[in-house]
Amino acid sequence: MLVLSRKINEILQIGDDIEIKILSISGDSVKLGIDAPKHIDIHRKEIYLSIQEENSKAANLSPDFLKNLPNNKLQP
Repeated sequence: MLVLSRKINEILQIGDDIEIKILSISGDSVKLGIDAPKHIDIHRKEIYLSIQEENSKAANLSPDFLKNLPNNKLQP
């Protein structure tokens, strides 16, 4: 892990196309601005983990699950 000290309005550069700017610091809270290409997903870690968990649950659904949904157009 790389550990850096930065001040307000200083920027971290990641690769050629991602910038992270320190917008404000208040107590133990830091506000960051992230400039990245639209195709790169950016989430807080807890949200990212929640998305991964939900995707894992959805991938493990039984094939019969869709058949039991009301108004299912997949039923013959």
